[in-house]
Amino acid sequence: MSGSDAGYHFNRYRQLLAEADDEPKRMAFIHLLIEEKAKDRLAEQLLRARLSGLGLKTNSRAGPPSG
Repeated sequence: MSGSDAGYHFNRYRQLLAEADDEPKRMAFIHLLIEEKAKDRLAEQLLRARLSGLGLKTNSRAGPPSG
């Protein structure tokens, strides 16, 4: 995920948390976080499988390139 994506999620999550003013909204927010993290992990797994199928190796938990 790029830095701009991370910033977008941060602001979005901060707004959702501010709006979670009762227990059902807080639970919905928690479930959203869990669901989105699961989707991120699945996308990463599928990408690694596709790259592996192309004969390319991936770095384990590599972050964005430093520069």
